[in-house]
Amino acid sequence: MSTQEPIADRDGTAAPSGTDEPSRSAAVSGALLTAAPDEASAPGEASAPGEASTPGEGPASSGEASASDEAAASETVPKAVSEDDASPTGGWRLRDLAKLGALCVLVLLLLNAFVAQPFAVPSASMENTLRPGDRLIVNKLAYQFGGSVHRGDVVVFDGTDSFVPGGDNPGGIGAELDKLAGALGLGDGGGTVFVKRVIGVGGDRVTYRAGADALTVNGVRLAESDYLFPGDAPSSVGFDIQVPPGELFLLGDHRSASRDSRDHLGDPGGGFVPVRKVIGRAAWVVFPLGHWRSLDRPAGFAALAPAGASAGGTGGRGDQG
Repeated sequence: MSTQEPIADRDGTAAPSGTDEPSRSAAVSGALLTAAPDEASAPGEASAPGEASTPGEGPASSGEASASDEAAASETVPKAVSEDDASPTGGWRLRDLAKLGALCVLVLLLLNAFVAQPFAVPSASMENTLRPGDRLIVNKLAYQFGGSVHRGDVVVFDGTDSFVPGGDNPGGIGAELDKLAGALGLGDGGGTVFVKRVIGVGGDRVTYRAGADALTVNGVRLAESDYLFPGDAPSSVGFDIQVPPGELFLLGDHRSASRDSRDHLGDPGGGFVPVRKVIGRAAWVVFPLGHWRSLDRPAGFAALAPAGASAGGTGGRGDQG
């Protein structure tokens, strides 16, 4: 039985077999593989077959794998976002928004107190000029800085002690809320705020003879067709009064549906309203949109004589006839 010699390696040594030590070329190859620069595959990639590692080292130790996994996780998890950065206003903080809101409220209150104020029309006493539910903007600067109330102006005023006795005003939080609603144009101001047209100013003598087709101011007929409610007479009662200085005589445009200066001629105030009680001139109707317009002074008042041009009259309280 013939035996075969082991195949010799290129350097003349026999090829390794079994547990024999590897040949020099094989050892050199292994050394080259282990000594090569760390060309380790990316985490998660398998090493190529045949790659060897130095004794005691695997492709990646468990400690190194845990550290690399934690580092990768820390890179992928978003940083905690602060409350300010998470603001839906893109950088505006809640504190800034609160300051802005407070500033807006302050500006509105100042405008409301000194410049312009909304009011709601509560009744039909000024039809067809104003209708129930109309929203007005009252110009509070109209009579400031030397301005004065003119005949024909539509004014909003506090009727306490002239149209409404002061002792009849209800108190408490309900009354204060009513006044606040009136100041915001959402109510009638607690029942003490009125809107009427100025017919006479201080010194004027205003006269109406029952059944006549016009009233007179300082002896001059007043043309009221521009604003008087259709079908209404200038008044249902006659009167002859002279307006005291610093006071006003006011009537509604819908005379048959208006309680105004005529109804208070016998009261302590004589039905006159002090100029100081005027809140402002009704300048615009702003709601509903179909009623939007400015409230200009009617042309009929331009023909009247200056206040005080006519002597006589009965003075403060006036007479009804």
